[in-house]
This record gives sequence, C-alpha cells and structure tokens, in this order.
Amino acid sequence: MGVAYSVGEVDHLYTFFVQWSPEIYKKSNKKQPQPRYLIREKHQNRYLVVEKNKVAVINKLLSDPANSSAKNWEIVTVQETKRRMSLCSSEDSEAEEPEYQEESEDVLPVLDDHSQLLDDHHLKMLATQMPARTQGYSWQLVYSTAVHGSSLKTLYRNMASLDSPVLLVIKDMQKKVFGAFSSDPFKVSKYSYGTGETFLFSFNPEFQAYRWSGENSYFVSGNLESLQIGGGGSGFGLWLDADLYHGSSFSCPTFHNASLSSQEDFIVQDLEVWTVQN
Repeated sequence: MGVAYSVGEVDHLYTFFVQWSPEIYKKSNKKQPQPRYLIREKHQNRYLVVEKNKVAVINKLLSDPANSSAKNWEIVTVQETKRRMSLCSSEDSEAEEPEYQEESEDVLPVLDDHSQLLDDHHLKMLATQMPARTQGYSWQLVYSTAVHGSSLKTLYRNMASLDSPVLLVIKDMQKKVFGAFSSDPFKVSKYSYGTGETFLFSFNPEFQAYRWSGENSYFVSGNLESLQIGGGGSGFGLWLDADLYHGSSFSCPTFHNASLSSQEDFIVQDLEVWTVQN
C-alpha cells in the first residue's frame, strides 16, 4: 500500500514547469506508477510527487541559474521524506538521540572496494553533502592511479558506460585530501556539463564543501589534455593534466571556493574515482 502525501499549494512550481518544460508536469486523471521521488519546497512543508524517470530532467531544470524560483525546491526520495516527517513529529528527548544517530550512520556511503584515500571520517563528512538520490547505495571504484596507472584517457574510458554521479578524490604530495562530486561521469565534451549537485570539497585540514554559487554553469568540462571543474574566472576550481600528475586549484565563480590544496599548483600522489551503484 502506498503512502499518501498532501501536495498543498504548488502553484509556483507548477508555473515554473509550465514555463520552462511543459511536458514534465501535466494534469491527468490516469493512475501513475508508484513514485520514488518528491520535489520539496525547502521552506514549506509542500511536496510534488515525481516519477523516477523524470528526476534527471527536472534536476537539470532546478539547477538552471536563470530560473530563480527553482532555488526554492529540491528533489528528495520518498524514504528521506518519511525520515524527516518522522523526526519532525517525534518528541525531543535524550532517549531518542541514539536512535537518530544510528539512522544517520546508515546513510554513510558504503564502499565496495578498499580505498587508499577515504576513511570513515571522510565518508561521514562527505555524506552530509551528497544528494538524496545517492543515499542508501553502495559505491564502486571506477578508477585508481594505484590500479590503472596515471592516464586521463583511461579514466574517461573506464567511465564510458556510466550514467551515474561520480566522486573524485585526490591526495597531493603534501598529504592533503580534496576533490569533487560530479552529478555526471567524466567524459570528453565540447561544452560544460553537469548540474547544481556538483560541488568541490577539501580536508585541508578541516572539511569544507563548496557548493554551486549560481553564477554560471561551468560545472565540468574535459578533453584529452585536461579535466576542468568549475570556472569563469582566472583559473579552474580544480584542474588536472593528461597524466593526472600535475594539477591546480583556484578560486572560481562557479563555487566561490578557496584553493582546495595547500598551494594553487600541486602534484598528485594518488587519485580515485568512485561511482554510486543505483
């Protein structure tokens, strides 16, 4: 039996979809398949049910900086919505705190392979920034310099068949760990790609995430000579060369980030890329 949610007043979102993509949201009396996702208005308890096969398209609309109304909404899973509703309706008590902590721990990414760069502390911090659609799934190692050597071509080749978000983790020669979460797998492309889910992060030394600023959509771009994440200024938020050996990190308008490494130019010691298995 399905769980019913009150959609409340969704006039603003309806107007948004009709204007920018009328085929996404249409009134219909036909019975729809059981949904797994909801669109939530961030500052109100209002939800709009979304079918799973519409999530990717709607997510791109919500990440468009030209649409100011989209910033008020986010896509969450039905499971996450139930959890939030349960927490809001429960009474605050010290006895309930351990139960909530256990549930939070279940959200931590589960790695199918051993990581030379990520420990539990890294995973715990990164989990707070991961989009809801990645939670509850295991992560698979797609590329590692320790396993596959240092080659951007090999990195692209290993992701050729993917259609899922990826997590790039780097350790430089100064032992600093940083990287990026990309809504799309890395590939050679003439134009920038990705959505507002993409973010940069650094453990240098404390964890810091740099989310999309909304100023531009230069999320990810790549060619055979380099991989670039974030841009629009005098440098890229994160840049890697064809040998995945030299890199750089500058403040950029896309994320309003500080340099991820100790120095703006760095040497890669190890690099890993993970993808969610959903």
